[in-house]
Amino acid sequence: MADVELAARIKAALSEVEIPGGGDLASYAGLSEVIVTPSAIAFAIAVAPGMEAAFGPTREQAVKRAQALGGDRKVLVSVTGDKPNVAKFSHGKATPPGKTKVDGIKRIIGVGSGKGGVGKSTTSVNFALSLAAEGLKVGILDADLYGPSVPKLLGLEGKSAIRDDGIFTPHEAYGLKVMSIGSMLVDGQAVVWRGPMATSALRQLLRETDWGDLDVLVIDLPPGTGDIHIALFQQTIVDGVVIVSTPQDLALIDAQKAIDMLGKMQVPVLGLVENMSYFIAPDTGNRYDIFGSGGAERAAATMGIPFVGAIPLVMSIRENSDAGTPPVVAVPDGAEAQAYRAIARKVITTLR
Repeated sequence: MADVELAARIKAALSEVEIPGGGDLASYAGLSEVIVTPSAIAFAIAVAPGMEAAFGPTREQAVKRAQALGGDRKVLVSVTGDKPNVAKFSHGKATPPGKTKVDGIKRIIGVGSGKGGVGKSTTSVNFALSLAAEGLKVGILDADLYGPSVPKLLGLEGKSAIRDDGIFTPHEAYGLKVMSIGSMLVDGQAVVWRGPMATSALRQLLRETDWGDLDVLVIDLPPGTGDIHIALFQQTIVDGVVIVSTPQDLALIDAQKAIDMLGKMQVPVLGLVENMSYFIAPDTGNRYDIFGSGGAERAAATMGIPFVGAIPLVMSIRENSDAGTPPVVAVPDGAEAQAYRAIARKVITTLR
């Protein structure tokens, strides 16, 4: 059955689920789009603040209806209000109020950027692999729910990550434990979710994954300063964030906004990375500063944060990334890999 057909059947079945005050869930204005993938069913029920408990029985019935039609798919249903920490999940317990650690994980490091297109996900993956190369047990969570890139970068496209009891079992790639919503999407499928649905999904990916014991979990954050960032930093103890920018002023303006957000959320900035720092022409060996020169290093000095390294714009990074073999594992002794390794060492030193 096509995913769109199953989504329609589930939506129809929700017409038999009653909501508080009368009426049915299928026609309720607060019901989100029903997302169906080969391994998951997900939707949210938005309610007025204070009505979360009243919608509890509605949610339970909705889960049963979806599970009856969904076969082995994991069902993710949340009841979301305007207040933080009100979402409930189809498995496990609601996230407790306040910032908490994630079981089995010693440290969490985010990798973010003020805007898209600066190579944040490529940096996240190679940074995580570099930490693992230093002897640490490392995982990576792809929190860029609207544009998940980690499965492509690690050669994991099309591989589901679900266990029979409903807990996510992360993939393993090059020694990393890996979790991404991209593993649950069909090729080319968009995630069309409002903020509460996205933040609920992130909590489940983070807290309902069997990470085991990790020294570090790297979280590839979405670009910008949106709902996912706020929910994560309000509810989870994050040890710090590395910000990625290119040298040009336009990217640095947005990077400064991301750094300002971290300050407001009381999350440490571990350093600024200048990606696509310069280009070496393969035929002549000449260097070209396509996006300017040294902008990120100067910005870091102005803002009083560490500058942790520069990554060149070279074809091998793009080619290896597209092939699912990141430079740190494809050519571990190469200059590109050593640049990522140097960044990881500086961040480790900062944390210590």
